[in-house]
Amino acid sequence: MINVEIISIGDELLIGQTINTNASWMGAQLALHGIKVSHVVTISDTREAITTALEEARKRSQVVLITGGLGPTKDDITKHVLCDYFETKLVMDEAVLNHVESFFIKRNRPMLEVNKMQAMVPEASEVLFNEQGTAPGMWFEKNDTIFVSMPGVPYEMRYLMESHVIPRLTERFPVKKLVQKTYLTQGIGESFLAEKISDWEDQLRSEGLDLAYLPSPGMVKLRISSSSGDQIRVAHYGEALKKMIPVYLYGEDEETLSEIVGRLLQSRGETVGTVESCTGGSIMANLTSISGSSAYVLGGFITYSNDLKIKLAHVNPDTLEDQGAVSEETVLEMAAGGKKELGVDWCISVSGIAGPLGGSDEKPVGTVWIAIDGPDRKVSRKFLFGSDRQRTVQMSVLTALNLLRCEILGINIEKKQD
Repeated sequence: MINVEIISIGDELLIGQTINTNASWMGAQLALHGIKVSHVVTISDTREAITTALEEARKRSQVVLITGGLGPTKDDITKHVLCDYFETKLVMDEAVLNHVESFFIKRNRPMLEVNKMQAMVPEASEVLFNEQGTAPGMWFEKNDTIFVSMPGVPYEMRYLMESHVIPRLTERFPVKKLVQKTYLTQGIGESFLAEKISDWEDQLRSEGLDLAYLPSPGMVKLRISSSSGDQIRVAHYGEALKKMIPVYLYGEDEETLSEIVGRLLQSRGETVGTVESCTGGSIMANLTSISGSSAYVLGGFITYSNDLKIKLAHVNPDTLEDQGAVSEETVLEMAAGGKKELGVDWCISVSGIAGPLGGSDEKPVGTVWIAIDGPDRKVSRKFLFGSDRQRTVQMSVLTALNLLRCEILGINIEKKQD
């Protein structure tokens, strides 16, 4: 098994100003090709830190992938440290210089002397041409260890990885390609999900497959993997999982609930609208984030105040007086009124206490009521999402969209999923 290490350079990563998405993307892409990342190191942009990291990586890894510190400014010193480490010097690469010049000409921008310096590369390196930017990648080899230095700009790094680095590594180190599939669930916590699919998981593992739980607010991803490349067996267990938990399992891989709901509505020639209170339009924003959503999304109301609940969604003032804005009766009337006023087939309504203020013993912070008014029936559910405001809104959006998905498909959410 090839042993790979990632070194991420940049003070902005260490202080949390920038999230290290490069390392996570690289790890995921390499894993798909059967290449395991054993270490990820984040260091400051200093000569001492870079030199120490390179030497430590050389002792334990066959391949060292470096990102960051290749820009045109004085604080980008990675190339200079690499020259010292590999006992070489910077030389002008004419092909890279021509590319840098054309880069600025195409954008009608002046090229400064500092930009020309990006065409200076360590003489001991092999240049990896970067079509997406001005800083090239650089490939070194020392004492049976491969070092690859790439820009920290994500789309430039990804281009170099996909076009140069991964193809060369898979050719140099024959590996079995990892097969994996991710299934997306919503509305059930990790521990409850694990208990529900326990027998299925035991059987899966007994046949040499792996399962990973990847939780985040409002959802849990289940990733099935086969290190032997058994795509058929991975698919078999995925299909079995779909049948086990149809209420919770809504999609695969990079799909979103908004995409899935949109496809369902479009295939049926139906439309949707929203009446939102505590989510402040976030459900509508998710629905309309999908290209082509105008074919099935007609519009919505943000009724943060009781007056607008009455005026726009025709909620009975007596209902608000007697039951309160955060109640089953209110969200049902919001959905019904919105459906009529917007002229849609489906209407989602939501009202809750996002916090941190406004809770009570009867209705604590995080209490959210969601209703769906559809062509044939109405449904409403109460949820307790906790005291974090942003998390409550996020979970409300996901829950509302999954509730709509279940209603469109005729999945009975009240039926216990055994």
